[in-house]
Amino acid sequence: MPDIRDVEIIAPNLKRRLSGVTSTIVQLIPCQIRLGIRIAALGPGLPPELPRLKWPQLAGLWRPPARRRHRVWHARRNNEMAAGILMRHVLRMPLKLVFTSAAQRRHTSYTRWLIRQMDAVIATSSRSGSFLKVPHTVIQHGVDLTLFHPPEGADDTIAATGLPGSYLVGCFGRVRHQKGTDLFVQAMIALLPQHPGWTAVISGRVTPEHTAFADKLKADIAAAGLTDRIVFIGEVPDIKVWYRRLTLYVAPSRNEGFGLTPLEAMASKTAVVASDAGAYAEMIVPGENGIIVSPGDGKALTAAIATYLTDPAFAIVQGETALRHVRENFALEKEATAISRIYQQLLGA
Repeated sequence: MPDIRDVEIIAPNLKRRLSGVTSTIVQLIPCQIRLGIRIAALGPGLPPELPRLKWPQLAGLWRPPARRRHRVWHARRNNEMAAGILMRHVLRMPLKLVFTSAAQRRHTSYTRWLIRQMDAVIATSSRSGSFLKVPHTVIQHGVDLTLFHPPEGADDTIAATGLPGSYLVGCFGRVRHQKGTDLFVQAMIALLPQHPGWTAVISGRVTPEHTAFADKLKADIAAAGLTDRIVFIGEVPDIKVWYRRLTLYVAPSRNEGFGLTPLEAMASKTAVVASDAGAYAEMIVPGENGIIVSPGDGKALTAAIATYLTDPAFAIVQGETALRHVRENFALEKEATAISRIYQQLLGA
């Protein structure tokens, strides 16, 4: 447990269930620490190895850290912004407030009010920034290239899975309508009979409210006689190895905040077919490392996937291009360094 007197940046995670925001915090904080940022997390659902404050330590926020006049409270959700405003304006704690916005929609009047109280605002993409009505800095998410990397051995192949075929195409993330899992399944039902060398894998959590949705997909797969070639593997302990086993990754979301999975796939040397949701269009170069289609367009998605299933060698070449692209543009250190500049501007003010 870190000493609150040494902590200059607090990254709250005020949501118990795992989400993309939580994943961002978990990946980013170790990188920020390596850069010398004195940061700690706060809240549930975080791994024990992450430096994490306990709730009673918040009493120490009335006194700033050594050599500073303020701390930075870096919020990524409405409730975290509200907590920061309460601590600064009601409890009079010396805090500077930062908010990172990934949303690609018009904010509610309440959210807009919260955002106006921030000292600095970060948008994770140009598109999300277009919905902000305040000055902001665009800092795209990065991916940890030490965790997500190209195949290295026999365990990183389709043979290690015991699944049939020579090539894997995957779709990872929560199984629900928003994520377009049904569009992926429909494309696989249409394409796999013509491409016997390919098998599809779907990984992700099915929450109770989406169980009927998932059951319908499995019934459709069974009716098509493809149960052994369109496989639900559920939540797995280590998704990274599954990226390395893929030849093609598909991100068919109907809407998204930012969306890290294409970057994780590309860092694993995998070509990507994605919808124009989230920041996908800002991370994929069509014709070089993947294809972008309109959200919800099942026919276009199927046609794009068919391009790679018909020519696996083409998919492999684009996977190599994807790896170079991520290394040059989306390293996690690049994101952490850009955020650090925001922190230093506020701490030095």
